[in-house]
Amino acid sequence: MAVRPEALTLAGVVHDLNNVFETLFEANEVLKADPKQAKLSATIARNLEHGARIVKSLEAQGGLTEVAGLFEQVEALLTDFLVSSRGPKIEVVSAIEPNLQIAGMRGAWERVFLNLFLNAARMMPQGGRIEVKADTVPTGIKIHVTDNGPGIPARLLERLFEPGFTTTPKHKGLGLHIVRSIVESQGGEVFASNREDASGASFLIRLPHAFEHPVTA
Repeated sequence: MAVRPEALTLAGVVHDLNNVFETLFEANEVLKADPKQAKLSATIARNLEHGARIVKSLEAQGGLTEVAGLFEQVEALLTDFLVSSRGPKIEVVSAIEPNLQIAGMRGAWERVFLNLFLNAARMMPQGGRIEVKADTVPTGIKIHVTDNGPGIPARLLERLFEPGFTTTPKHKGLGLHIVRSIVESQGGEVFASNREDASGASFLIRLPHAFEHPVTA
């Protein structure tokens, strides 16, 4: 039997995913009632909310995202991932301009920066440090994400954002492609390089001021 076209639309997929999230939220309420599972329940809730925001960002347009709160949430999601996967200890240090906002749905920006954080963590299996700096400049907004890992081999720099490009067979090579796609949808650019002041990778995102660009993500 052929699948009806409306079942394959974005709206149809969003509808079905929302049903999945509703079921999982309700199941987590049962888990939450057990004091012994409070920490696990909080982790599940954070990640369910993250997933729900991603789904919302796929169907909605407009909006502004407050940057300091965004990075607090992304750091919490990174910690959840590292704890559940027994990953390394990663310190996140942020210097965010007060009251800074960027155009676009929060769920989309969580995808951008969680992908950057996870990539950095994977390059630092013994642990390390991620530094974030975000501020306004005359031309718009600049956001730097750097780490103190081994850096990026020069021969790979030009290919990092290609869909499917990966140096680890375990991963599908879509994370940085997603990063670039979302940044460009907001009228911005993203650049990868190696740090000049120390060992490590550096990602620079340049965005227009939040009021200058119609949001499409």
